[in-house]
Amino acid sequence: MSAAEIRPAIEADLPAITEIYEHAVRYGTATFELIPPDLAEMTRRFKALMDGGFPYFAASVEGDVIGYAYAGPYRPRPAYRFTVENSVYLKPSTHRRGIGLQLLQRLIAECEARGYRQMIAVIGDSANAGSIGVHTKCGFQMIGTHRHVGLKFGRWLDTVMMQRALGEGGSTVPTS
Repeated sequence: MSAAEIRPAIEADLPAITEIYEHAVRYGTATFELIPPDLAEMTRRFKALMDGGFPYFAASVEGDVIGYAYAGPYRPRPAYRFTVENSVYLKPSTHRRGIGLQLLQRLIAECEARGYRQMIAVIGDSANAGSIGVHTKCGFQMIGTHRHVGLKFGRWLDTVMMQRALGEGGSTVPTS
C-alpha cells in the first residue's frame, strides 16, 4: 500500500466515509450506534462540524478514502468550548498500518492550532486494544471506564475514557 495522504475532508469524500462508518456500525464495537446512518445523515453531521469550525480529515491512497478523523464538541454547554472529542475510523483492510495514528496526530495538531485545550477519547469497548494503543501513543491518559453502559451484539460493552492536554492545556486560561 502506498503512503496515505492526510488532508481536509470534503463533501465528495462522504460516500466513502459513510461506507467506512456503516461497516463499523454493523460489525464493530467502536461505535454504539445500531443502525448505520445514510449518506444524507452523514452529510448533515459533516456540515454541522464544518459550520462549527471543527477539523475533519480524510486519509486516502491513490484517491481512495481509507479512513477519516474529526473532532467535535465534547459537550454542548459553553464551559466545554475548549474541549473536543475525537473520532477515528478506518476501512478494516487498513487496520494496523499506522494510518489511524497519522490521522490522530494530524487531528491533535490542528486542534492545538485552533486553540482547543483538551481532547477526550470515548472508546467503545474496553477490548478495543488498537484504539487504546493509538491514543496512548499520542499521549492520551486513561481517565476511567464506564462499565456495561452499551448493549450491542447481545452483550454489554464498556466505554473507555482517555484524555490529552492540547497546547497549554489547563495551565493557563485562554484569552478568547
